Amino acid sequence: MDLAELLAIEEIKRLKYRYMRCVDMKLWDEMATVFVPEATCAYSAGHYAYEGRDAIIEWLRKGMDKPGFHSTHSVHQPEIELVGDAATADRATGTWKIEDIVVDVDYDIMISGAAFYHDRYVKREGRWWIEHTGYDRIWEQLESRKDRPSLKLTASMWTSGGRSAIEA
Repeated sequence: MDLAELLAIEEIKRLKYRYMRCVDMKLWDEMATVFVPEATCAYSAGHYAYEGRDAIIEWLRKGMDKPGFHSTHSVHQPEIELVGDAATADRATGTWKIEDIVVDVDYDIMISGAAFYHDRYVKREGRWWIEHTGYDRIWEQLESRKDRPSLKLTASMWTSGGRSAIEA
């Protein structure tokens, strides 16, 4: 593996990490900087599929942009392959392991699971963009928070500014 390939892979990793941070932090304007305008997605084995950057972001915003919705998505184990010669490659594919947890206090549920993302990337104007993203679930579980009466959300970026309500 030469330096050009290593640099391209590192740029793609940073792109995916930015995407995940934007999802969890609900940074919809910044999210627009990760997708090409004609991007596509197929989340949950295609159950949720959208065409176009704006449609993808609008779907994410609609489901996640509320104070009671909290998520954490951790991606790791990237397998990134450049298409063509590393020095001139403008396309790549990537497979990522994801583990996620969602807490929705409005519905009093917690969802957790694991999946593999399958992405396509394109390089335009000197930088990498997501052309397609989507995942296939390995497993997913849903739990009612009502079944655990002692479970309390003690900090939230959107309701407490990220400050914990627990006093030392």
